[in-house]
Amino acid sequence: MQRTNERELREQLTKLRAEHRVLDDEIVAMETTGTADQLQIKRLKKKKLVLKDQITAIEDQLLPDIIA
Repeated sequence: MQRTNERELREQLTKLRAEHRVLDDEIVAMETTGTADQLQIKRLKKKKLVLKDQITAIEDQLLPDIIA
């Protein structure tokens, strides 16, 4: 049961990372054209931050804390 959950988390992590990269590419492309709508860029950056938070949360579930 735990292996299935871990596999699902890893698959979700892969999808979120890919979506994060796509957003990053979109933002860079919009910024380099110079004709980008600043509000749209701001929205994309906010979505990218939400994805990063989700990625971090999943990574925390997969990697247990090591008590030093």
